[in-house]
Amino acid sequence: MIDWILFGLLTVTTLGAGFRVVTATDLVHVVLWLAVTLLGTAGFYALLDSGFLAAIQVLLYTGGVITLMLFAVMLARRSGGAIPAGGAGDIPRSLVLAVAVAGLSGYTIFRGGAIEVTPMSTDPAVLGRWLLGPLSVPFEALSVLLLASMVGAIVLARRKDA
Repeated sequence: MIDWILFGLLTVTTLGAGFRVVTATDLVHVVLWLAVTLLGTAGFYALLDSGFLAAIQVLLYTGGVITLMLFAVMLARRSGGAIPAGGAGDIPRSLVLAVAVAGLSGYTIFRGGAIEVTPMSTDPAVLGRWLLGPLSVPFEALSVLLLASMVGAIVLARRKDA
């Protein structure tokens, strides 16, 4: 029973924080709400008895990525005022993008029918072999994406100095 209560609280917290990510008007607040969302995801991992993944979620994403994002926002913020995260004109484009992502997700989920899922070991050595074996390409693609976002933030911040 307590698991369902915790699941409900985590769900409300994570969805509420995710909603604030897309509705906040200051980029610093967006990043902080994203941190709450990522912490909620770590809570879901903990509820699934996957303590290692919960710890990695907190350390890498909530700790590392949020720190990098805050650094990029603070580096880009030169005027001292709030950086707008979007406006009312972005709502139609956002709805089109949301429908496209939902459609692609639904297509991906339902196109193959039932997929056999094998339980994964919670041993860190097995997870490491997966990350350095079959999952090495997505793992490295994510690192390149994070590097590109940091370089882009630095370039945008440096244009104002020149």
